[in-house]
Amino acid sequence: MAGSANLELISGRLRFRPEDTVWEAMLNGWRSQQQARNLKKGTYEPREKLVRAFQTYTNEYPWLWTPAHMDEWSANLTSEKGLAPSTVRGYQGTVRLFSEYLIDPRYDWALACEEQFGTYPVAICHEWNTIPHLQDYEGDPEARPFTREDLQMFLDFADDQVERAQRSGRKGTLAAYRDATFVQGHLRVGASPYRDVEAGPGGLRQEPEGAAVRPVRDAQRPLRQGEEGPAAAPTERVVRHGLGRRVGRDYVVNVRPRLGFPDQPALWITERGGQLRPGSINDRFEEYRDALGLPKELTPHSLRHSYITHQTEDGVDRMFIQQQVGHECDSSLAIYTHVSNDFMNTSLQNALAPAFAGV
Repeated sequence: MAGSANLELISGRLRFRPEDTVWEAMLNGWRSQQQARNLKKGTYEPREKLVRAFQTYTNEYPWLWTPAHMDEWSANLTSEKGLAPSTVRGYQGTVRLFSEYLIDPRYDWALACEEQFGTYPVAICHEWNTIPHLQDYEGDPEARPFTREDLQMFLDFADDQVERAQRSGRKGTLAAYRDATFVQGHLRVGASPYRDVEAGPGGLRQEPEGAAVRPVRDAQRPLRQGEEGPAAAPTERVVRHGLGRRVGRDYVVNVRPRLGFPDQPALWITERGGQLRPGSINDRFEEYRDALGLPKELTPHSLRHSYITHQTEDGVDRMFIQQQVGHECDSSLAIYTHVSNDFMNTSLQNALAPAFAGV
């Protein structure tokens, strides 16, 4: 079999540095085994790099690894490096794959190690020292959706800031108008507020009333695995759903020109002509949130969570929502969905009603 010990070990080399020779042969064999399964370089090379890192951490060869090494390494990843549970579980899974490859009798690594070193690899990953995959979403629970009442309060407060600035005659009227537009527009289309600041002048291109709805595409940037995709140019962003379209048009026609700086390529700009930055968005959001006494768990990204959650509760087709927000698969969409208990109870009752209709 591809990756077997007898195909990777050359007896003449073992006389000089047997430990290093067997270690490298193990890695070469694992690589061959994965290539035989038609796995790509982008899969097996990161795995090999991680296993090498584990060996460096333990300072032992695989035939001397024990479950205690996995315990210590996992604790270090969590407490010292502060990695997320999902990341640590992925790392553990990679080491588990390598360990299972070594102890598989079909590859004869245990026999080769016992003949050479008097010991052999054992299983080091088990249910007590690895993180189980118990739920679909393990991200930071910090970003949660607004309730509908809190959301309306937030939007009204943003509008009030514009009127208050106008009445006082102070300079911040256009900035307050811009921020209110930004919040309302992103709520209506479910876009990511932090990434959309990268959009250029075409970032809110208008669609005619009644035009066919097209999926949103975020500004060009590298995508993390499992996230939205494929990426497209910022000019492909479309503001949809009535109010969202009118809000976008109002900003492009009535607000952005009055801010000046026509040579500035950014769509969202400051009163001094610079590009609006995520930090500024966060500061203004927190100012409004704290003034209203809303929970600190709410972040600008909660607008995206709110859009997806409220659309789900309103019965909008999941595939439609998925395409609108630019998610490649429904499992990614689930990260942003936080429906209420009332919605779940109602859904359960509706699902069970036909079964008990004749009872």
